[in-house]
Amino acid sequence: MARRISTRRKALMTVLAWFVGFLIFFPILWTILTSFKSELDAIAIPPKFLFFDWTTENYVAIQEQRNYFAFLLNSVYLSLGSTLLGLVFAIPAAWAMAFSPTPRTKSVLLWMLSTKMMPAVGALVPVTIVFRSLGLLDSRFGLIIILFLINLPIMVWMLYTYFKEIPGEILEASRMDGASLRQELFQVLAPMAVPGIASTILLTVILAWNEAFWTLLLTTTNAAPLTAFIASFSSPQGNFYAKLSAASTLAIAPILIIGWFSQKQLVRGLTFGAVK
Repeated sequence: MARRISTRRKALMTVLAWFVGFLIFFPILWTILTSFKSELDAIAIPPKFLFFDWTTENYVAIQEQRNYFAFLLNSVYLSLGSTLLGLVFAIPAAWAMAFSPTPRTKSVLLWMLSTKMMPAVGALVPVTIVFRSLGLLDSRFGLIIILFLINLPIMVWMLYTYFKEIPGEILEASRMDGASLRQELFQVLAPMAVPGIASTILLTVILAWNEAFWTLLLTTTNAAPLTAFIASFSSPQGNFYAKLSAASTLAIAPILIIGWFSQKQLVRGLTFGAVK
């Protein structure tokens, strides 16, 4: 029998959830508000929350100084390119681990996840040397490869979790009907795992979009995404907080919109298999 929860406790938990949500969202809200302030209002003490002279001059100024759409296009190329490349490798890997496991499958999965725990700076020198030798510095292809390798463990883990929930009898029945391995993957398994694949794509695109370490260190102009667009407004003359906030708002706006409309799929993707 399910335990009854009192109305008072429900109200308390609701208020607490909204408070935690506001705390998490507050830095983003403050960035958006600061983008509409003058530089003097942006550094005013005490801070001005809503009562200030609203202006869009920061957005005009950054558009005049930088080509926002060039950086945006690079971010789209890098995030989608690395995600699609990751799916090509992650789907077969997750299928093999879910439906043809070996005694070392769990060890391989843990090893893949452990690579996410290594500080990225630990691989900076060898990666830079390899990229310089291959002529991949400041290239979209080079960054796609890096982002693909960074996010591949997460993609395999998420897809593995989804595939484990699909009954193996369905695949066995398709084999008995004469389905080839390719047909089994793309005509039987993939349609059943559409929610899982969609969640994996959304999360990987967000992770690739937000990656700053490698995109700042391996690019200068040609392949620079929106992370470099933000960093370009930090100068030796000082941090112009209003302009930095406007640049940050433009950089996060596309991914915020995507996240807002796909939040159910993201939550399902992050929690699938956690509750049995």
